[in-house]
Amino acid sequence: MRLSRIIMALTVGLAVVAVPTAAGAAQPQPTPSATTDPPQPPPYPPTAASLTVNRPTIYLGETVVLTGTNFGPNETVDITVTVTPQAAPAGGVAPARRSDGTTVAMAPVAYQASAPLHFTAYTDAQGRFTKTYKPSVTGLLTFTATGRESGRTASTELRVLHKKQPLPVTGDSLGTPMKLGGGLVGAGAVMLLLTLAWRRRQRFGGAAH
Repeated sequence: MRLSRIIMALTVGLAVVAVPTAAGAAQPQPTPSATTDPPQPPPYPPTAASLTVNRPTIYLGETVVLTGTNFGPNETVDITVTVTPQAAPAGGVAPARRSDGTTVAMAPVAYQASAPLHFTAYTDAQGRFTKTYKPSVTGLLTFTATGRESGRTASTELRVLHKKQPLPVTGDSLGTPMKLGGGLVGAGAVMLLLTLAWRRRQRFGGAAH
């Protein structure tokens, strides 16, 4: 009798212990995807601003058009100009030469800027602007544009050359015209003497007859 009671008590105890375990196992477990945020795509870098000129090389007195893109919409853009003087001719331009083939030394360029070296432009809703500029100096001009609100910056270069002018007359180039002129004068003098001698002969020959 006592043995049956002990077995029954153990059976009831095991049943009581097993009920919470089964209840916990029956509860749905959260999935990892429900507890973590989905990965966010990396942000795309902003488009870089650009600045261009319609002509990379001009002569002094001509005008260029600056075009800026990808700046902030409807913002003010500050533009600065840096001038690097040139003492040597630009690439593709032949230096001045004498008649004997030697080159003429070029002095350093002295300049006095009158065109603005600092000015502003204003972009449209797409962040674009155009600005005309007429340089008053020769050399290599570097334009740098910076948006006040966006902070975006871009730069471009422009080469400004002297106006085409005839080469100066040097001592070597004067030599040939002077020699030619001297020869013509000498030939003219000889012809004049021959003409006078012929007239004199004709006069005295007619008097003898």
